[in-house]
Amino acid sequence: MDDWFTRERIDEDTDVLSEYRHWEETHCYLLRGRERSLLIDTGLGICDIRQAVDRLTDRPVAAVATHIHWDHIGGHRYFPEFYAHEAELNWLSGGFPLSVEAVRAMVADRCCLPEDFDVSRYTLFQGHPARMLRDGDRIELGGRTLEVLHTPGHSPGHMCFWEAERGYLFSGDLVYRGTLFACYPSTDPEEYLSSLERTACLPMERLLPAHHALDIGPELLGRVRDAFRGLKEQGKLRHGGGTFDYGDWAVRL
Repeated sequence: MDDWFTRERIDEDTDVLSEYRHWEETHCYLLRGRERSLLIDTGLGICDIRQAVDRLTDRPVAAVATHIHWDHIGGHRYFPEFYAHEAELNWLSGGFPLSVEAVRAMVADRCCLPEDFDVSRYTLFQGHPARMLRDGDRIELGGRTLEVLHTPGHSPGHMCFWEAERGYLFSGDLVYRGTLFACYPSTDPEEYLSSLERTACLPMERLLPAHHALDIGPELLGRVRDAFRGLKEQGKLRHGGGTFDYGDWAVRL
C-alpha cells in the first residue's frame, strides 16, 4: 500500500492521493476544514486508501463520489459516511450497467497490481449514502464550503465540486487530459455539452481532474466546450459519432 498511492500537495489544506500504477491514474482529493475532512472519490479499491487518509487528517472524514463508477468508489467501504447523487442510487444497489466480470477485466488491464491483490475477488461497492446530493447543495467542512454542481453527460449523476473561495473546480470525469467518454448507453453527449457550458464560465484558479495529468489549466475546459459546440454544429455530437482527437485530449462518442 505504501507505494500504491502517490501523495501531492495542492495547498496546506488540500492533498491529492493518486493511483499512478494503474492506467486510469485516478486522483482522490482530501480537503481539510476546521471541523471535518472530505475525500472526493476513493479510487479503485485495490489498496486501503483509508490508511493513507488517516496519516493526513485527525478530523472526521466523509467520502463523496463525483459519480458511481468503480474507479471512483472502490475505497468507499472504508468510509461509513459517504455521499452520492440521487440519480445514481440504483447503481449502489445492484443496478450498475456493466457486469462485475467486465469491471474486473478493466481493473486488471495495464496495471502493476500488488502481489497480494486477487482481482477475481474484486466486487463493486454497494451501499446507501448518508446523504443524497442534489444540484446546488453545499458541503460545509468548517471554513471551507463546496457547492455541488450536477454535471451529467459522462454519467447521469455526475457531479463537480466548486470551491468558490479558492477558485477550485474538482471536475471528476467531466474534463481531463486524455480521452473523454460519452459513448456508453449511460452517457449523454448533449447533456455533456450543457455541463461544459455551465462550468467553463466559472472564475477558476485551479482545475482539478479525476485522471491523468494534474498540471492542466482552466483553459482546457473552455477548449473542450468549444470542440463539443463544433461537433454539435456538424451533427456529430451523438452516440456513434466517432472518436475525435484534439492533441492533448480526445472524446469518444
